[in-house]
Amino acid sequence: MTDPSPPLEPILSIDGLSKTFGPVTAVDRVSLDIRRNEFFALLGPSGCGKTTLLRMLAGFEAPSGGRILLDGKDISGLPPERRPLNLMFQSYALFPHMTVAKNLAYGLEMDRLPKPEIARRVEEIMTVTDLAGFADRKPDQLSGGQKQRVALARALVKRPKVLLLDEPLGALDKKLRERMQLELKRLQHDVGITFIIVTHDQEEALVMADRMAILKDGKLLQCDTPEAVYEAPTDRFVANFIGVMNFIDGRVTSGRFEASGLSLAVSEEVDGPATLAVRPENIAVTGTGDGIGGTIVDVAYHGLDRVLHVRIEASPTPLQVRVPAQAAIPHAVGDSIQLVMRPDRVRLFRN
Repeated sequence: MTDPSPPLEPILSIDGLSKTFGPVTAVDRVSLDIRRNEFFALLGPSGCGKTTLLRMLAGFEAPSGGRILLDGKDISGLPPERRPLNLMFQSYALFPHMTVAKNLAYGLEMDRLPKPEIARRVEEIMTVTDLAGFADRKPDQLSGGQKQRVALARALVKRPKVLLLDEPLGALDKKLRERMQLELKRLQHDVGITFIIVTHDQEEALVMADRMAILKDGKLLQCDTPEAVYEAPTDRFVANFIGVMNFIDGRVTSGRFEASGLSLAVSEEVDGPATLAVRPENIAVTGTGDGIGGTIVDVAYHGLDRVLHVRIEASPTPLQVRVPAQAAIPHAVGDSIQLVMRPDRVRLFRN
C-alpha cells in the first residue's frame, strides 16, 4: 500500500522496500514518502517490522528488495557513516567517562571539524536542548530525562537531514514520557529536521506525529495524519490498534446496519455481513426510550470522564461508552440505559 496523502516534495522515499530473514519476511514491499521537516511515526505491535525498517533506513540492515531515496538519490547501498541520517538508540549509548560537552563533541571530532566550529555547534545545541548548565557533568550525574536530551543533542549536533529515533522514550516513567513527548515535538520544530520515530505507543504517536504509518506483519496498512487514522481507519486491525473501538457484528440490508436489538441507517449500499465500529466517545446516553437498550455492568472513573461498560443484546462483549464524570444523571452498575449512535460517526468493515 502506498502513501495516500497529497503529493508534496519528499525528503525520503521508501520504494517497495523488503527485508527477509530466511523464510521470515520482516518488511514486505513497503512504499511511502516522508516529507521535509516532518515528524513521522512508524507504529505497530511488536514484530510488525518497524524497527527493521528503521535499521534499513540507517544502513544497519541491507534491503532484500526495493530502494531508499534521499533527496532523489538512491542511498540503499551506502554504509551508515556515509548517510546524512543519524539514529538515536533507546539505550542512549552515552560514553560514561565523558562529560556532556565531550559526548556532544565526539562525532564532530571524528568528522575532523575545526575546534572553533565544534565549540560553536556544541554550545548552540546545548542551548536549544536546555543543557547549558550540564556541560561538565557525566552521564551518571544526570536524570533519565537529561540523559535523553543529551542523546538527542548528540544526534542533532551533526545536523543530519533525517533523525531516526528507536523508541526514544521507552526508558522513561509515564509523567516524564508525557513531558518529553512535547519537548521532542518542540525541538523538532525548532531545529527544522525531519524526525522518524519508531514506537508501539499509540498515544505517543498521536501526540507527536504529523503523520503516521501503521504496520502489521511487515505490511503497510495505512499512512495518514493522526486525526485521519483515528477517525477513519482503513481496516479493522487499524481501528482496534489505535485507541479504543467497539465492534458489533451484523448485516447491511437496504441501507441499514442490522443486529439483534439494533438498526442504524448507513451509507453502505451493498447488502451483506459487516462489522460496525464506533468509538466510546461517539455513543451517547439518551433519556428517551428510542435508543439501544443496555445494562451497565461496570463503571470506570478516569478523572474528566467515566467509561460505562454496557451489555447490549447485539454484542457478546460490553460496549465502552465515554461520558463526562460530572454527568447530570449519575450512572451505576445495574442501571438500564438507552444508547444512541450518530450514523456519521461509525465505520463499517466488511466481513
